[in-house]
Amino acid sequence: MTELTIKSLPDKVRGCWLGKNIGGTLGGPFEGAKVCHDLSFYDPVPDKPLPNDDLDLQLVWLVMLESLGGREPTLTDFADAWLRWLRHYPWDEYGICLWNLESGLRPPISGCFRNGYIDNMGSPIRSELWACLSPGDPQGAALLAMKDAILDHAGGEGMYGEIFWAAVQSASFVSDDPQRLIRIGLSMIPLHCRIARVVREALLLHERGLTYEDARQKITTLFASPARQVRTGPWQGRTDGGVVHPCHAVPNHGFAILGWLYGRDFGDALCKAVNCGYDTDCTAATLGATLGILRGADGLPARWVEPVGTEIVLHKFTGDLPGAPANVDELTRRVLNLHERMRGKAADTEPSRWSNARAHEALRRFDAQSTEVSRGEVSITLHYYGEPVLYPGERRFVQVIAAAGGVRCEAKVKLRAPDEWQIEADGAGWWLCAPHGSGRETTEVTAEIDSRAHTVAFTWLPPSEALWPVEQNVMRCGRCEGRYGACLCDESIAQGA
Repeated sequence: MTELTIKSLPDKVRGCWLGKNIGGTLGGPFEGAKVCHDLSFYDPVPDKPLPNDDLDLQLVWLVMLESLGGREPTLTDFADAWLRWLRHYPWDEYGICLWNLESGLRPPISGCFRNGYIDNMGSPIRSELWACLSPGDPQGAALLAMKDAILDHAGGEGMYGEIFWAAVQSASFVSDDPQRLIRIGLSMIPLHCRIARVVREALLLHERGLTYEDARQKITTLFASPARQVRTGPWQGRTDGGVVHPCHAVPNHGFAILGWLYGRDFGDALCKAVNCGYDTDCTAATLGATLGILRGADGLPARWVEPVGTEIVLHKFTGDLPGAPANVDELTRRVLNLHERMRGKAADTEPSRWSNARAHEALRRFDAQSTEVSRGEVSITLHYYGEPVLYPGERRFVQVIAAAGGVRCEAKVKLRAPDEWQIEADGAGWWLCAPHGSGRETTEVTAEIDSRAHTVAFTWLPPSEALWPVEQNVMRCGRCEGRYGACLCDESIAQGA
């Protein structure tokens, strides 16, 4: 164990963001190539960091948190920030999440409905902010990471990946034992998830003394095997496996852990993660941030820091973020200020007091098929118990839960729907039936808590929006490659450019 002090905290937070930039810049040129590489340094050698959504989305959360004045964010805060500042992103889970949000769906269901990318890396790459805001408190970091991840990865391996890394990185502020840190991360996620399985497999392969090359091959074979063609029988000519997405979270977590365990030093660890291939900017950026926390900024090798410097280079899709930090030093100051406002001081760093109970309780109660809307201290959640789609003439059971200050409370709840709908109370819930109609509809919910009424609306989509191919993405602009209908070209046209 190492002591976390006011003196050491800034150096570790700064090391986190320097490591993030270094790893993302090292792996960026090779992102998506599902082959082995042979790097020992940057190729090409940069003169500044590459732009990377791995960092940019966390800068959006930074601006959001600052606007909240130190209050812990709600799911509504996350959704509002996404709609405001991430509207250009078209990629995979980002684009589907935004489409769901614009359709009126709010998290958690915005993160899983129509979303074939919930097992990808889009949320595990956003863990560092929560670790830096909860240094030495892996459970607190895990709970914040869960809120973040369910926006676009609800119920998927990507959600478990962000929880895992937030806990690992939070504990890295006060412990420097990789094996122990990895076990802390594993303790925050379910045994049955595939992130837990691949991380444990990587640990086992290293413990058994396999070479790095053999371990990489084993992880690839078990968790990212390519499709094989069936040669005989009625299925001849078809494939008996799918070619895994290069950004699939499961193999990439294995690769990041291999880099950490097999790396001889900071640079070698990052190169080994990148040399595994697949989502190389993400694996190296996450590992770089983790090692940056462990070593502190002053402990990072100058030969790796100097080519990227301390500048923050925004991706073009995040270029309109107001108040984005210009460099790592500014980012560090602002994160430390937020930590002081949100936490006041480092959490109890005595390992015997660390717990995963609240994290597992939150996961146990988590319902991906629900929508939560917050109004001040009050949150109202509609449990869809299925897809947010109404089929004409078919009855649907729903339930409404109200909470105040994060604690479930008794409330008088009323539902209002279009006049032709049938609404029937049934114990703790209601049966809904829409006789006809094919457009979007809303159910208005009023919850009376302490004699005060809180009204929110929940969206239902028509059957025409229920089916979406698992591999299909939202449309993107052919010129700027932003999300079609909210791209950079549209902004230019609107501004008369």
